[in-house]
Amino acid sequence: MSSETHTTAADFATTTTPAGPFTAIVDADGAVLASGWTADAEELRALIHPTIRPTGLRAFDSLGPVSRAVTDYHAGDLTAIDGITVRQRSGPFLTHAWEILRNVPAGAPVTYTDFATISGRPAATRAAANACARNAAALFVPCHRVIRTDGSLGGFRYGLPIKRWLLDHESA
Repeated sequence: MSSETHTTAADFATTTTPAGPFTAIVDADGAVLASGWTADAEELRALIHPTIRPTGLRAFDSLGPVSRAVTDYHAGDLTAIDGITVRQRSGPFLTHAWEILRNVPAGAPVTYTDFATISGRPAATRAAANACARNAAALFVPCHRVIRTDGSLGGFRYGLPIKRWLLDHESA
């Protein structure tokens, strides 16, 4: 993406879901820049890497395929999110780890240790946890599918009740 991306406005929409309001921000190409269970688009905009962070946001009722994927996922089509393009920037490990997360199947959560291993850095459990913590595109990069070795949930930007709801939804 060009370096001018951060000088443009991006579009956002908030969708009502059983887990709470879900907002997504997309760029001009329709790629998700940030998303999560909040109605605060500015909170999400702040999570976007500075090199691609839009200077402004435009509200819409729907983001077409992205909003449909959110609705379909929450209605039970757990693969609805898989084809949505995500655009995040960071260093090589985080970028790679986010790609790996997109391949963790619904209903089969992995531990932070497993995630570090499948990301190619088995000793880097803390780096794997950092990849989850710095993920701006929740749901589409399903960091909620990473749990602690003892089976407890670990952290989640949008709260453990939402993480529990997501994991239960995916295991149903």
